[in-house]
Amino acid sequence: MNPPEQSQAKSRAMSGFEEQANQSLQETEDQAASISEHNKAKHGGMQHSQTWKAMLIFLIPLILSNSLQSIGQLIGSIMVGRWVGEDALAAISAFFPLFFLLISFSIGVGSGSSILIGQAFGARNEERMKAIIGTTLTFSFILGIVLAIVGVIYATDILRLMGTPENVLDMSAHYARILFSSMPIMFIFNVYTTFIRGIGDSKTPFFFLIVYTVLNVALLPFLIFGWIGLPKLGLYGAAYAGLVSVVITVVVMLVYLKVKKHPLRFDASVRRHLRMDGQILKLLLRLGIPASVNMILISLSEIAVISFVNVFGSDSTAAYGAVNQVVSYVQMPAVSLGIAVSIFAAQAIGANQMDRLKQVLRAGAVLNLIIGGIFILLVYVFSRDILSWFLTNESTINIAHSLVMITLWSYLIFGQAQIVGAVMRASGTVLWPMLFSIFSIWLVEVPVAYYLSKHTSLGIEGVWIGYPAAFIVNLILQYGYYRLVWKKKKITRLVG
Repeated sequence: MNPPEQSQAKSRAMSGFEEQANQSLQETEDQAASISEHNKAKHGGMQHSQTWKAMLIFLIPLILSNSLQSIGQLIGSIMVGRWVGEDALAAISAFFPLFFLLISFSIGVGSGSSILIGQAFGARNEERMKAIIGTTLTFSFILGIVLAIVGVIYATDILRLMGTPENVLDMSAHYARILFSSMPIMFIFNVYTTFIRGIGDSKTPFFFLIVYTVLNVALLPFLIFGWIGLPKLGLYGAAYAGLVSVVITVVVMLVYLKVKKHPLRFDASVRRHLRMDGQILKLLLRLGIPASVNMILISLSEIAVISFVNVFGSDSTAAYGAVNQVVSYVQMPAVSLGIAVSIFAAQAIGANQMDRLKQVLRAGAVLNLIIGGIFILLVYVFSRDILSWFLTNESTINIAHSLVMITLWSYLIFGQAQIVGAVMRASGTVLWPMLFSIFSIWLVEVPVAYYLSKHTSLGIEGVWIGYPAAFIVNLILQYGYYRLVWKKKKITRLVG
């Protein structure tokens, strides 16, 4: 960074934005203090210890957010299954793959916007940041409207094509129409919380995810059973609970951001930019589409893997489902670190502090080994006890236990690959990390699982070996490209 006199001149030129950003970030206590220090660090960088401390403070609410989402979904499923019946739960399950597909688009757009927001924030370019917000909100809302209209009209036809059983088809279609109607506001909620994370604030999105989850769970019995004079809606009450909860949460969030004078509040400058800037939209799609495609192809690969598992009987299928529940929590540190590293790297690139990228990568790798290692060690030690929460049959627990023993350690490798890929994505290099991920899944995991389970004496354990094989290959490819190609490229910011 330039000498103090030049820094002060720059600060005066951007004083309005700086004051708003600092005021908002200071309200997030230690997290904000770390981020503020990051943005003011002399000679263009924080010390390594400052980097990992700031990342850890950012990471904790992010992991808790992911955990809360999983817990909320689990509670909702239990309530519907116990209170409404198994057919109602089947109706929700029939729609879930399609819902995940649609949400993948929103997550992809949000992923792209967080990189652009992070770079603009690092560059202290308020005008560009507001333009990114305006374009992303406009595009997300229009996309949500289009999907809602198509979904409401063709819900039954789409679910029939997916092979939904006839006895739950009508129920699932009605449920789907309600959720399709929530797409525009759900997309807005997803991308706006991503914006906020993009400037290094993970506490505010976590707070509003708590608001949404508590509202959703609290409304379920009122709308399912028709308490206090409300209509008795059964299964559809669960869908309406989600719709009402997200609307209330978005309204409260926007009011909160305005009252707190948050730098990303929905003010006149954002409203002025509520249009689609062609250049920003092109960047957004360039960054977001690969993330969406990757998520979709990963979900499709799980369909292939479950078909291999099903051959070995219902005990194996149940074991696979139980371990997936456990793994969803084990991999949260890795997934959350990928997001954190991407945002910290984007801010460093935006501030032209390219020397900090190595520190960000190293901090992410160390935190993955420590936090991910703790999660994995705990599951290894208490694996049978944890699996017994989901399974009661001893033979099924034995199958699940073998899956845990074979695969769990490899989620540390999965995490390292996520972190390396995140640094590259923060610079706009998104195609190769996506291709490496797809290659490792479809040309390593799926073939290895198929061959070892079908053509060797390993049987069901051959399916499990496919996971560590894919994670190892993915890390080799990601890190190889990072060292041999990406590090030799000139890294420039996309915005600002």
